[in-house]
Amino acid sequence: MNDYVLDFSQLDKNSLPLVGGKGANLGEMTKAGFPVPAGFCVTTEAFLSFLKQSEVMDEFFQRLNGVEADQLAVITVLGQSIREHLVNMAVPDDIRTSIIQAWQQSGADQAYAVRSSATAEDLPSASFAGQQDTYLNVRGEEALLHAVRKCWASLFTDRAISYRARNGFDHRAVHLSVVVQRMVFPKVSGIMFTADPITGNRNTVSIDASFGLGEALVSGLVSADLYQVRSGKLLTKTVSRKKLAIFALSEGGTVTKELPEAEQAMQALEDSQILELAAIGEKIKRYYGSEQDIEWCFAQGNFYIVQSRPITSLFPLPELSIPPGESPHLLVSFGHQQMMTDAMKPMGVSVLRTLFPFGKTGIREMNVHTAVVGGRVYIDITKLLTLKKARVLLPKVLTNIDEMIGLGVAEIVKQESFVRHLPPAPGVKKGVISFIRPVLLKVARKLLYAPVTDAHPEVNVYIEGSIRKGESQLSGVYGPERIVRIQEHVGSLLMTIFPQLIPYPLAGIISSRLLNALSIKWLGDTEIVHVLNRGLSGNITSEMGLMIGDLADAARPYPQVTDLILHGDPLQFREKLQQVEGGSVFGQHWDRFMELYGMRCPGEIDITRPRWREDPSTLLPSIGSHMRSMEPGEHRAKFAEGALQAEAAAIDLLKRLRAQPFGRLKAKLMSRLVSVFRGLMGLREHPKYLMMQHFYLVRKGLLDEGNSLVKKGVLKRAEDVFYLSLDELLKLAEGERPSGVAALIQQRTEELKRFRGMTPPRLMTSEGEIVIGRRKLQDAPEGAFVGTPVSAGVIEGIARVVLRPEEAKLNKGEIMVAPFTDPGWTPLFHSAVGLVMEVGGLMTHGAVVAREYGLPAVVGIDGATTLIRDGDRIRLDGTRGYVLVLERNDFMKLD
Repeated sequence: MNDYVLDFSQLDKNSLPLVGGKGANLGEMTKAGFPVPAGFCVTTEAFLSFLKQSEVMDEFFQRLNGVEADQLAVITVLGQSIREHLVNMAVPDDIRTSIIQAWQQSGADQAYAVRSSATAEDLPSASFAGQQDTYLNVRGEEALLHAVRKCWASLFTDRAISYRARNGFDHRAVHLSVVVQRMVFPKVSGIMFTADPITGNRNTVSIDASFGLGEALVSGLVSADLYQVRSGKLLTKTVSRKKLAIFALSEGGTVTKELPEAEQAMQALEDSQILELAAIGEKIKRYYGSEQDIEWCFAQGNFYIVQSRPITSLFPLPELSIPPGESPHLLVSFGHQQMMTDAMKPMGVSVLRTLFPFGKTGIREMNVHTAVVGGRVYIDITKLLTLKKARVLLPKVLTNIDEMIGLGVAEIVKQESFVRHLPPAPGVKKGVISFIRPVLLKVARKLLYAPVTDAHPEVNVYIEGSIRKGESQLSGVYGPERIVRIQEHVGSLLMTIFPQLIPYPLAGIISSRLLNALSIKWLGDTEIVHVLNRGLSGNITSEMGLMIGDLADAARPYPQVTDLILHGDPLQFREKLQQVEGGSVFGQHWDRFMELYGMRCPGEIDITRPRWREDPSTLLPSIGSHMRSMEPGEHRAKFAEGALQAEAAAIDLLKRLRAQPFGRLKAKLMSRLVSVFRGLMGLREHPKYLMMQHFYLVRKGLLDEGNSLVKKGVLKRAEDVFYLSLDELLKLAEGERPSGVAALIQQRTEELKRFRGMTPPRLMTSEGEIVIGRRKLQDAPEGAFVGTPVSAGVIEGIARVVLRPEEAKLNKGEIMVAPFTDPGWTPLFHSAVGLVMEVGGLMTHGAVVAREYGLPAVVGIDGATTLIRDGDRIRLDGTRGYVLVLERNDFMKLD
């Protein structure tokens, strides 16, 4: 055989450029001794030589490079033109001769499966599975050559073109090999995953099986049997009714037949065969060192493997060392708790892991009860769950943050097998009590008798002092000393800020719960708390939103300023203001806003994200949306109206209570609760506000060190420090010059891109199993998307799906549908009439602000940004917790 054709025995994992992912895997498994039907590959060299004959392919490639993934009409026309052109081209004589010789050596009288194998296929980061074509039971010389040509053409199917465009693959750089493999005519065939593709559990082998050829299963013609094996034992077995099967015809090709009634409900594989197949899967997994998606078939008493590829859809495993005999550890997504589920650069996760105070051997160390998984931070709560009270209280606390997290933890702690094998945790109870007790004492004082009017001045004084101390600690030092101080500063932040500031909003939260419970008990009133929540004074994040409205109003009289906001370069915005009419007036408002809030941005818990002071590109669209959706002064008027409604509701509440038996006593207690609630809930956002002030100081220090390393020739850009951890940066600052820094940064850049395409689970175990809580069915219309109600009210309007704040273009009367929101999204709240989020709970940022602004809101609807289309007309019920699509927006852009 030559460069155009290679036998499986000549191939291995290094052959990917010549035979693509499928061909390389088949060669690798053949050499490893797995039961792979024999065959050969028509190499990419043959494909490229074939293309060189064409006088128009260069033009086709140029047109492909200009196509976007969502331009479906363009892709359909262009793809069909390319395929027709290639199928009608002649195969060059030398390639034709090579293929026929290999076919004759393999057995001209045999039937073959002819499959496409792309060089960007079956990779660890992108499978490309199903993007190209397969032809079964191919017999004869001309049929084989025609199938090869059709495989080459299938590199340009609509789905393949769109997939490459979406994933950033150069159309010219992806080449195609063709696998020609002896046909096996199976009794049973199917797919095996060495990890559960639904839950992610790496200890479960999941097998789909049906009669006949596997194409019936892949194409969705049949419901296959499902078998699951764990630790060599059959775990579950679901036998489906298999009405159809695909069989080979003697003359070539295939036919779909209906199975006899008696066979339709038969188990496709016997129990012993299931265990035998699972064992083969485990061997393949061990050989490759990664989870595998395996195509198999069973014929004449033997199993055959016809393909194995990496499973690219699994969320990565946490790197934890779990002693034998312990329960799988339970990890909670920190991003879901903080309303920012995007993947972060290494410095972002390094800072957060240093920030968490417990499970550390020193203040500068990273928390051992955290893990980085897929670029996200997860917290291992297993040792906390060794406390019986924590197993009762923690699910309830977490439900307020994200209902699905709370429900998932509640399910896990009910499992006797989990509780029985919890790890020993000496000192946990004592540590929790010593940390919580002083906080609860402060909460009790503020709840019962401390003057509410003192709260805001006390908090503001503490914040100012904390910032001055931080500036002092991080100023005047450089190099290793500055990195060490940054580590010390970050490592002590939570232990310093939390005990001082959290008692204020915690007292407010408790008072709201008591107020709600007593209102229901004494008056049967379930709505009073929602009204009392409106127009809370002193909320630092709500004030930020109001100041966005002030900025919009300040810009309205000046067309040139407005044009800069809507169309100008954000990075030059402040500079350009000086050159336009009204710019100096608006600039004063702008500078004041930046002085107070310039350290914030969407996704602000990730210290590597540019702040508004550095890049206002996520802020300016919010000002534009406000100008489109609100009248001048309307935002302040609505907020003041909410405060008046709350004040009137409080007066009416106390009046109704005084009219009851023991009314004076009830009114006195409720008056205190209302006072604490209205006076302290506005401080809920202050701890995070202060945290972001300190994050900005740390960020500046890190970038300064980055600039220093750029001058020394160690880094190319100052921002490259964000692809390192704090410890790694310290080593560079100390003078270590490890080779490969540039390569490491490039590798992490590519990893980050891959991680950003993954959907992180709220809860997962150390075995990779995704834990999903079961939400109770609610009173919702058929077809509605059910979530958690967090702000009462019903609103109908146009849905505006907002994936990133900088792309938001909200118009008057529109309902914002977002993956999550944090304080950096607050500028958009005034422009919306309702809020839907994929993530969140009763006490998360979006819910709290929505209640203050009087916006109906539902959170915790998984996939809301795809289930609800941009432009759909929807009904949002924030009282019962559902969203119903009333009218679909079926308009599609055709280019």
